[in-house]
Amino acid sequence: MNDPIDYTNNPLHGLSLKNLLLEIVEHYGFEILFAYLNINCFKTNPSIASSLKFLKKTTWAREKVEAFYLYEFKNLPKVSSKEFSIPPRDRLVPANQTPGKPADLSLEDAEQLQTKRVNKASTYNKGQHTTHENKRPPVEDSYSPENTEDPWAKWR
Repeated sequence: MNDPIDYTNNPLHGLSLKNLLLEIVEHYGFEILFAYLNINCFKTNPSIASSLKFLKKTTWAREKVEAFYLYEFKNLPKVSSKEFSIPPRDRLVPANQTPGKPADLSLEDAEQLQTKRVNKASTYNKGQHTTHENKRPPVEDSYSPENTEDPWAKWR
């Protein structure tokens, strides 16, 4: 009837956030983590304790680190667009996919990735996409000094 979902093939299954953080910091270091993820907890006075505290409170950052763990550190194939909206801990990993060796990351590659992101963001902001400001009609001010009639005049 209700078959339980099997998450055991997901590398995040049973892995605490602290152990995940220890693994990736030990392998890559805080500098490379900041370069790839662009999360300030890896830049300003980085420590396991402060990063852990921030990641526990901030869902988007935790999901970004978990996705980095799955697809860079464990080197799993990227997910389909259908599963992309699902948080990394809830994603089902097929049984035929096994974790590989961690990807070799460098600061030079991170700089190239960052410039690619900046270029993509600048083309996005060049007016190719409509914004909410363009969709709304201008608001006309209904107040005019000529029409200074007292709305409470009948009740006085």
